[in-house]
Amino acid sequence: MGALPVFRWRLAPDGYATRRQLRAQGLRPGGQDVAAQLEHPRRRRGPLVAYLYRVDLASPVRPMTPARRAALAKANAARRTCPACRRDAGYVIPTALGTCVPCADQSPNGPDGRTL
Repeated sequence: MGALPVFRWRLAPDGYATRRQLRAQGLRPGGQDVAAQLEHPRRRRGPLVAYLYRVDLASPVRPMTPARRAALAKANAARRTCPACRRDAGYVIPTALGTCVPCADQSPNGPDGRTL
């Protein structure tokens, strides 16, 4: 693969889009390689880079099937279930705590197991 064309931020020609822009149009890259990139220069660090895909080669987003919807609901429920008390916390449990907030507060050694 050769070098990618590089455009300045906000100066990409028509026909290119980022993943988010494709998604907003109901499209996905569909297996195509990155076609170009945008660069936004910064003062003390390397430039911000956004990858662009060709809109004419993009595929439509696959529709949500009942099986995919059920799998997604099951995965989200697992993220809300506290491993200590096995209750639905009603929110996604922070990975830093590892348990729901009430269970983390009850632990005598703090949320990470170390003595305070």
